[in-house]
Amino acid sequence: MTTIKAQMPGVFYRRPAPEKPAYVDDGEEISQGQTIALIEVMKTFNEVKADESGTVAEFLVEDGDEVDVGQDIVRLGEV
Repeated sequence: MTTIKAQMPGVFYRRPAPEKPAYVDDGEEISQGQTIALIEVMKTFNEVKADESGTVAEFLVEDGDEVDVGQDIVRLGEV
């Protein structure tokens, strides 16, 4: 199983703002370096970028969940 991990502790968000659509959804193909989510740390929003290309199989955390460094946040399938 290939996963994308949180690079820092904070609050995980799938969208840039509450009224905006999610960066990506389950089943979408993503490219290496593509922004897929945000992690908020002390009122600073940090982009989570894909380490590799693939298809988003599932998000392993919910929008607004707290995450830790190294925690799996997205499971990828093959392109």
